[in-house]
Amino acid sequence: MSVSLAKGQKLSLEKAGGGRLGVIRMGLGWRAAQKKGFFAKLLASQEIDLDASAVLFAGSKPVDVVFFQHLQSNDGSVRHSGDNLTGGAGDATDDESITVDLDRVPAAVDQIVFTVNSFTGQTFQEVENAFCRLVDEHTGAELARYTLTGGGPYTAQIMAKVQRVGNGWQMAAIGQPASGRTFQDLMPELVKHL
Repeated sequence: MSVSLAKGQKLSLEKAGGGRLGVIRMGLGWRAAQKKGFFAKLLASQEIDLDASAVLFAGSKPVDVVFFQHLQSNDGSVRHSGDNLTGGAGDATDDESITVDLDRVPAAVDQIVFTVNSFTGQTFQEVENAFCRLVDEHTGAELARYTLTGGGPYTAQIMAKVQRVGNGWQMAAIGQPASGRTFQDLMPELVKHL
């Protein structure tokens, strides 16, 4: 059963029957907002290139990143599905995803922060049905979903993070608007959420 997360809410990544999850997938979906008005039918919706990234931290130091130009972490524990340049139909499917093998993440990495950037520079006012969701990769079950609501005049979002807690992991919904075309532009904001 999926949990709809609110900003700031946390979710333990334990299996329902006990034990830890092994491999999770953070999926991202979106579509361009539909144009309104008299000329809306004459003008096609503009394509929007949102990019999902995962920044791996050891304490407050970034040690690796996975994004559209570096599709796999140096150790292979985190993998990106590839760059989607247009978004989707706005349904429940992932347009980009990042898979994390929690058992293979190096012991020094204690947090992985997931971001979304509008590479083409459109603001989130031009995006609709944007979401990130956490999926148990073994069963395909959706565990949690964080829906981006309200649009806004910003070009990025610090969506969520997974962090080590004791011997396990938990997910926290961040939902912090930001500005920047790439994860590099967000680094000063990212460290505030560690």
